[in-house]
Amino acid sequence: MSDEPEIDTDDLQRRMEGALNSLRTEFSSLRTGRASASMLEPIQVESYGQMTPINQVGTVNVPEPRMVTINVWDKAMVSKVEKAIRESGLGINPQLNGTIIMLPIPELNEERRTQLTKVAAGYAEHARVAIRNVRRDGMDQLKKAKAAGMSEDEHKIWSEEVQELTDKYIAQIDKSLEAKQEEIMQV
Repeated sequence: MSDEPEIDTDDLQRRMEGALNSLRTEFSSLRTGRASASMLEPIQVESYGQMTPINQVGTVNVPEPRMVTINVWDKAMVSKVEKAIRESGLGINPQLNGTIIMLPIPELNEERRTQLTKVAAGYAEHARVAIRNVRRDGMDQLKKAKAAGMSEDEHKIWSEEVQELTDKYIAQIDKSLEAKQEEIMQV
């Protein structure tokens, strides 16, 4: 029996870190009452037959705390960008000024804040599921290793390590969710 680990915990950790980073990106797209260029990142525009992120069809700026502007490079794309923003579910009403689209960020009312906290909780749950899937993959690797001759003690040590890793990342997700919900509910 070799002392080499039969399970790649670095790979599991990397995949769990990826799920956490994905969650942080989704959280940054939720608007919290102040303008941010990152809130437009998930929005895709149809550009010459392909779906393209907004930041690739124009310049996104935040000139004021409650205003985002998009300077669209191609005049023909202005209406498509405006339509994509309207249909994105951000709750923002774009205003046109030539090739510049202005997005005034309104104050969030209590109902919208509560709705956004639920959306954030949904994002967090998706991240938890992703972490659990990585855990399941790690446990499957352990089962195969055990069938290939891994000792009971080694199996137990590795499964505890996988569980500790899972618990650590789930706790980070919960902490991120709590912070985001607090940020959203701030008036």
